[in-house]
Amino acid sequence: MNIAQILKAKGRAVATARPDATLLDIIQKLAQKKIGAVVVVGDKGEVAGIISERDIIRRLGEGGDKALAEPVSQAMTSTVITCTESSTIEEMMEVMTQGRFRHVPVVEDGALVGIVSIGDIVKHHIAEVEMEVMAMRGYFVTG
Repeated sequence: MNIAQILKAKGRAVATARPDATLLDIIQKLAQKKIGAVVVVGDKGEVAGIISERDIIRRLGEGGDKALAEPVSQAMTSTVITCTESSTIEEMMEVMTQGRFRHVPVVEDGALVGIVSIGDIVKHHIAEVEMEVMAMRGYFVTG
């Protein structure tokens, strides 16, 4: 199974923000949409960074409540690992586990086309394994 199949099932909507949005703006967006990360995009829609709950907590721990008024560009992760629709679930499980992050933007030809979370990856991996188990059970019953 690949990332395109996950996006087909969950949709391609991605919460985005500009680099000059404040941390408070991002916190409100995360709370409103009940999500864990926002992709920061540049002038041409390119991925400029990603900001997660973890990044925000770290920045608040360093700067206190004054950090809420700072631009997201000061707290975001600017070196973003992305994937493509042809990336496999197994590849992404390994990348996300080794990198210790939970969200990966999906980019095709330089354009942001979706985002996947570790929850999306695990959910689809479990479904894939369950289908294999059912197929094996069917084989043993009829075999």
